[in-house]
Amino acid sequence: MQFVVRFEATVIPFMRELGSKMELILVRGLPGSGKSTFARQLLNDAWARHYEADQYFMQSGTYQFDSALLHQAHSWCLRSTRQWLEGEDGRARRVIVSNTFTTRRELRPYFDTARELGIVPSVIVCQNQFGNVHGVPEETLERMRTRFQWDISDLYDW
Repeated sequence: MQFVVRFEATVIPFMRELGSKMELILVRGLPGSGKSTFARQLLNDAWARHYEADQYFMQSGTYQFDSALLHQAHSWCLRSTRQWLEGEDGRARRVIVSNTFTTRRELRPYFDTARELGIVPSVIVCQNQFGNVHGVPEETLERMRTRFQWDISDLYDW
């Protein structure tokens, strides 16, 4: 499987070598762009974890989306990310978070967490079109396309 991936231009100078104490990689893109699949490919050792809000809706192997729980799902994802990065055993840790992250507002809590932990996050944008596995309505996808903020450089202004 081939992926089209766009690295945010502001991120490349900051990308950390593997083996750093902590690493946070944020994978963003519209539904069906390959975010989850790409993120799983980045899991190369036991000290890496992949989180996404969709995991919150998995019940006995079945995706059970409930829009009323979306805020809780994103809170769980952020909390899980922070807990893994803050592990107390002194090991190098990596977290890959794949969510749509269409706006800077959606990315900001992860950047704030990264700043508090002394991490400069890497951001990857997936732009593939593998199909909409969760049945997101076309009008919702169009709204997401319209609001997608490509320039996130201000998030790196620490």
